Amino acid sequence: MKLVLQPTELAQWHALVSEAQVASSRQLDESLESYLVFLLMRFSGQPEMARRIMAMEFLEAQREPGLKSDRLRDVGDQCLLFSGLFPKLAEKRLVKVSYFVALGRTAYDQLSGMVDRHSDRLYGRLAQTFVGIMDVLHAMRGLSGEPVLDPLAAAELWADTGSQSAYQAMDLNDGSLPVARSQLSRCSH
Repeated sequence: MKLVLQPTELAQWHALVSEAQVASSRQLDESLESYLVFLLMRFSGQPEMARRIMAMEFLEAQREPGLKSDRLRDVGDQCLLFSGLFPKLAEKRLVKVSYFVALGRTAYDQLSGMVDRHSDRLYGRLAQTFVGIMDVLHAMRGLSGEPVLDPLAAAELWADTGSQSAYQAMDLNDGSLPVARSQLSRCSH
């Protein structure tokens, strides 16, 4: 990987997001791309984020009506970063990456019901495209050449979310074909 330094932090993050979109074959629209760039800038200097317990943050957001939208946004954002850039932290916490996906989607979805009627429906789109944005973040993390997910975690994430990056991370060199859980339930009936 060749690192090209940009003149500003904003330009650097934008270049990385653009490169990751190409690597993941995912194209975010301008508002989602901008949101992701500013999200990365906002959290890049916050290593304490890794110690937070998202479920507790989510529950606290439910109890604080005055700060609820800010807290829900933070939960959604942090879950997006965890699932996309730090999926191995889920393994250390003994939860599946799809836990962060579900919690983040729920936070953005609740937030969309609170604020999207006055905006451009950004949070609803974040909830809907969460997995695609996570795939872009996986590609960003993978630019270093190291695998983002081990094959078992990738298989679980793909089965739970349909993630393209997880599908590609599965080691299918033995000729096996994965089956999504939705397909398994249809086969058993």
